[in-house]
Amino acid sequence: MMLSSALIFAQEEEEKKLEISGSVDAYFRTNLSADDNAEANGLISPLTSFANETGFALGMANIIASYEGEKTGAVADLVFGPRGEQAITGLNVNQLYAYWNVSEGTKLTMGRFNTYLGYEVISPVGNFNYSTSHLFSSGPFSHTGLKADFTLSDDFSLMLAVMNVTDVDNNLTSQYALGAQLGYAGQYLNLYYDDKANLGFEIDYTGGFDLSDSFYLGINGAYADNDGNGFAGVALYPQIKASETASFGLRGEYFTQIVDGLDDEPSVFATTLTGSFTVEDLTIKPEVRLDAWSNNEPFFNNDGDPSKSLSTFLIAAVYSF
Repeated sequence: MMLSSALIFAQEEEEKKLEISGSVDAYFRTNLSADDNAEANGLISPLTSFANETGFALGMANIIASYEGEKTGAVADLVFGPRGEQAITGLNVNQLYAYWNVSEGTKLTMGRFNTYLGYEVISPVGNFNYSTSHLFSSGPFSHTGLKADFTLSDDFSLMLAVMNVTDVDNNLTSQYALGAQLGYAGQYLNLYYDDKANLGFEIDYTGGFDLSDSFYLGINGAYADNDGNGFAGVALYPQIKASETASFGLRGEYFTQIVDGLDDEPSVFATTLTGSFTVEDLTIKPEVRLDAWSNNEPFFNNDGDPSKSLSTFLIAAVYSF
């Protein structure tokens, strides 16, 4: 009886520290201005990450186990499915790290963690729009390394990191990347640098403002350069809350590819209108998207002719627990 009581007490203590969470998502997507038939002209979809299949398709299953001690803890974040497979480099590991709260205002983290750059994230739970932006698709998804987070005041924060080059788990080149983030009242200036090993140099601003109780405006701007090649762009995310269970958001993005020696660089203006309707832990997201390129024709229209623009419709179901 004493042994059973001790085991039950230990289990209760462990349950207070161990948390399991995650999500499951799936979607249906169709092209409005092009044929869905992949055999005719190849897969026709926005040139961004995730949500590119036509018809009914799978997103990913995300399972997160986090254990928090008095000063230390660990997170194991596993993903299964096409969305996760596009974002990770193997072993179904989205994030895997341990951390140490050295003091009240200092935290050290080592392992693999999602990027601090950009407005959007891999998991659809963390994004208002289901499809992703060109900025997010061009920047890094995850980093493997050591970072230090400092709480400087109630409003100011600082993060410094040394990492493998972006989206690389095994460092076979003896090259490393440096990262930094300065935060002030919900606005973040992000920096990344590697010696032309992968991404090169990127500066990124991410933030947003509550313009009223029901209206929010998110902002993301980035510039990346790797020896004359890279990208630049800006995206705005106005979102309005219609009720406790219904919201609407628009993503307007201008994105350009920087190509060394090319004067007329390809650029795209993409607009995405998304609705978000919640039923308990389930969120339904209908979405209409238009991508219009300036000087190249990466798509096909309904007649099978090359086209600068593509309009699509999707509806996604995202369940979080």
